[in-house]
Amino acid sequence: MADLDRVREALRASMTAWATLEVRGDQARVIPSPDLDSLVAHLEQADPGWSIGWSCDATSPYVVHVRLDAGGVSRGGLGSGPTLHDARLAALADAARLYGVGTGGEGHWVEYDPEDGPNTADLDADLGEDGAAPAPRPAALPPEPPRDPQMDKARRHIEDLIDQLKAAGKSGEATRVLLRGYGETLEESRAIYKELQAILRG
Repeated sequence: MADLDRVREALRASMTAWATLEVRGDQARVIPSPDLDSLVAHLEQADPGWSIGWSCDATSPYVVHVRLDAGGVSRGGLGSGPTLHDARLAALADAARLYGVGTGGEGHWVEYDPEDGPNTADLDADLGEDGAAPAPRPAALPPEPPRDPQMDKARRHIEDLIDQLKAAGKSGEATRVLLRGYGETLEESRAIYKELQAILRG
C-alpha cells in the first residue's frame, strides 16, 4: 500500500490550477485545484495503483463527481462550474480537500475576461510568497483549520449514499440537492443526508 503522506504530497505538488466556479460580468470566483496532468505524473510515483473516475451529473452549470483512489484511500469530490473543465477541476479540488490538501471556503473573486479567462496572477503571486515551496512549484496552501471527525464521517455517509443513488439511477435528483454542497455544519449535513435518503426510498 502506498504511503498516504506521499499521496498528499503529490496532491500538494500538483496544486497549480484554478477552477472557475462562477462568472458574474467581469468577475469570476476561483479556487485552487490540482492540475490533472501534473497530478497524474506525481501520483504515478506515489502510488502506481491509483485510479480516478468521473461522471457529469448535470449541465448549465456543469456538475461533476470524481472518485479518486490513491494510497489505499478512496475519496469522492463534487464540483460545479461554467464549463466542464472547470467543474472537473472543482471536483478534483474537493476530493483533494478530503485527503487533507487545500482549503474549503468560497474562493477568490478576480477579474475575468471572456477571451483570457480569470486573471489569477495576483493569487499565484500570493501563493508563491508564503515560502512553503520553491518556484516553479506552487507554495503549499495555508493549513486547514482542525478537522471535525464527525463532519468527515457525515461526508463519508453522504458519499456512500450518492453511490447507492447512482446505482439506482437517481443521481440527477441527488445532484440538485448537492448543488449547495455537503453542508457546513453537522446539522446541515444530516439534513442533506435525510433528503438523499428520501430520494433513494422514493
